[in-house]
Amino acid sequence: MVLVSFGFFLLLFVAIGLLSMRKRQQTTEDYLLASQSVKPWLVALSAFATANSGYMFVGLIGFAYMAGLQAIWLMVGLVTGDFMMSIFVHKRLRVQSEKQHALSFAGILSTWHGTDFKKLRVIGGLITLAFVGAYAAAQLNAGSKAMHVVFGWDYSVGAIVGSVIVLLYCFAGGIRASIWTDAAQSFVMIAAMALMLFIAVDEIGGLSAFVSNLQNVSPNYMDWFPANHPLLGSAGPVFFVVGWIFGGIAIIGQPHVMIRFMTLDKPSEMLKARGYYYGWYVTFYSMAIFTALAARLLIPETAGFDTELALPTLAGQLLPEVLVGLVLAGLFAATMSTADSQILACTAAITHDLLPKKFSGYKATKLATVFVTAMALTIALSGNKSVFALVLIAWSALGTAFAPLLIVYALKQKVPEKLAIAMMLGGPTVMLLWRYFELKGIIYECAPGIFAGLLIFVVGKVYGRLFGATEMETSAGIAE
Repeated sequence: MVLVSFGFFLLLFVAIGLLSMRKRQQTTEDYLLASQSVKPWLVALSAFATANSGYMFVGLIGFAYMAGLQAIWLMVGLVTGDFMMSIFVHKRLRVQSEKQHALSFAGILSTWHGTDFKKLRVIGGLITLAFVGAYAAAQLNAGSKAMHVVFGWDYSVGAIVGSVIVLLYCFAGGIRASIWTDAAQSFVMIAAMALMLFIAVDEIGGLSAFVSNLQNVSPNYMDWFPANHPLLGSAGPVFFVVGWIFGGIAIIGQPHVMIRFMTLDKPSEMLKARGYYYGWYVTFYSMAIFTALAARLLIPETAGFDTELALPTLAGQLLPEVLVGLVLAGLFAATMSTADSQILACTAAITHDLLPKKFSGYKATKLATVFVTAMALTIALSGNKSVFALVLIAWSALGTAFAPLLIVYALKQKVPEKLAIAMMLGGPTVMLLWRYFELKGIIYECAPGIFAGLLIFVVGKVYGRLFGATEMETSAGIAE
């Protein structure tokens, strides 16, 4: 019965993706940006489902299961940073993408002011392909973990099934199919998480028993901030929270999410899209954290237990089979909604940034989708790396590479190509060094990486001769 329920929802998603063929136009512009004709609520739900990926169902659940109440600062920080950037970046990104006829994320960064920075485009395309591809592999890995727990299947089965389904509806309607299925998947994700939270709390004995029992997990489990932060006094909590705010700022550097906002039908509709997006975002994130805390009470930590399997394990223990299928479908939906977006973002990077002369046609673009899917599947099958760790590395790399430049552009600053390249490479370099020297315990590595990118811009502006002073003037007349 679990398999029947699970299979039903997967077929539903595929069917919705195939229905998008009715509005499909066989052009590269429609395949990659849906001809910029998507309604605000669809953009919002798609961006929500894409951002709240298998990481939420698997990685975040595992982290909150171990860390306790302090995991709530991930939500506070990420939403705060994301919202701050949305106020002045999202609308400008949508306007410039139409103005410059850009179909890829690196493409818009290389042509923002009507320029044609070929080297910047190639470097941006390579960063997208490397880290977004790894990110997509993490989503396939998350889905395979869930199917392993519920069905006992080999880890490879879930990854293969997910990649085939994603490829099917990407082929059917490109990003429009992805957005339509994302919207359906977002409803299943919310329903599955709400169901698990309600039943888990009821099994514990109600809300009061849930809260009181959490106090007994460990002395520090319900502390608001980590007890072992390397910085003493009030500095520790401040750095902890600020680090996650920078994690939220880094979302403007995630091509697979930001491309959703580039598909919006009208820039003037961005406020509506933002309202839908943050409403669903906060609701889902809150439920995910408290479901993880409930899982800790119902599945006490045991030696060798993979905490990233807490949600599917809990579902198998508490729910009837038909509802286990719903929860598993919700988890799998989360992985697919992100993986398809990332695969299409990598497709755009190949066809418009790396090899525009060889893969410029509609059929060639589809061929690139096949290649990227195979690449992500290969990475997913190569090992059983932690979903949480892999996602954080990819998220940090993309955020530190692209966010500083996008912030500067949104602030109406012109940047010469050499300086833009320095910013794009400098941020990830600092981020990786921060991780290498194991400093991430002080503050999440997105913070020093993004700060480094912005600092490079300031230094370049002060010492303009290094990068071409004539191009450092403030841009005027950029459309709002």
